[in-house]
Amino acid sequence: MTVLIVDDNPANLMVLRHLVGRIDHCEPVTMQDALAALAWCRNNTPDLILTDYMMPGMDGLALIQALRAMPHIHDIPIIMVTTSDMKGVRQSALEGGSTDFLTKPVDPPETRARIQNLLQLRRAQRQLREVAAQDLVIRLSHIAESRDPETGRHIERMAYYARIIASGLQLGLEIEERIFLAAPMHDIGKVAIPDHILLKPGKLTPEEFDIMKTHPTRGAEFLQDSELPLLRMAYDIALGHHEKFDGSGYPSGLRGEAIPLAARIVAVADVFDALTSARPYKPAWEISRALDFMQSQRGVHFDPAVLDAFMVSLEQVLDIQARLRDDALPES
Repeated sequence: MTVLIVDDNPANLMVLRHLVGRIDHCEPVTMQDALAALAWCRNNTPDLILTDYMMPGMDGLALIQALRAMPHIHDIPIIMVTTSDMKGVRQSALEGGSTDFLTKPVDPPETRARIQNLLQLRRAQRQLREVAAQDLVIRLSHIAESRDPETGRHIERMAYYARIIASGLQLGLEIEERIFLAAPMHDIGKVAIPDHILLKPGKLTPEEFDIMKTHPTRGAEFLQDSELPLLRMAYDIALGHHEKFDGSGYPSGLRGEAIPLAARIVAVADVFDALTSARPYKPAWEISRALDFMQSQRGVHFDPAVLDAFMVSLEQVLDIQARLRDDALPES
């Protein structure tokens, strides 16, 4: 968790940085200028903010008010550091949005306890939002699937494949679960594609395909600007799953590691399932043919490391494919 510390006094910054750095899983970010801290927060979301009151230029009260005006900061805990005789300042700070106070000189045990308590509340807040985000993702995934019934159990299979790949890359259980939940959102932008194109049984014309190729950006529009890690990953996947490792994909022609890792993983999972599933315009490919084709696209369409992780875990992939085939009854 990230703790932003704002104080124009280098000695105070050093003390607070040291205290925060000794708390497990905490990363301190220090700023000596309130305007610089405000600029940093425009593109970052800390989990806790500590700010001094007396600073040149913008003081702590003005900083808190400016921070609370930012939608992604409005509920972040903020601790103001003041001297013991500043009762009026404390009242103004509470009215302006301060969550708690520390008194100079700071007492290390008290400071550590207050920071830990507020971070625990912040962690619980994030967990509740993650649960809500999971529910939203599941509902939106079902909406996307209902628009394109020919895909059958495609989104289930490719979500499992993506999790298997993430496991092979040793990304950790948290990322594995997040990509499993976010992967089904890859085609959410197809809800904006007209039915006569989305459900066309034959080959698309060049003009129709150009419209179909807008679904990554349309999906990203639905998911943009969230502070929740799950929806941020879903955004990356929706926007980037048709990019190619050599830069020849769409919509942005991103190359290599400029493509978010989650999108590179979903690209492998998505293509494998599309190749080995029957569609109105094509029969299902044999496994061997699909694998040969994907190997030919190593470093072209697919990230070599991601494809290798997929190939190493092929037995697990094929087990999922057999259990979740389109003609199989859903498990009770």
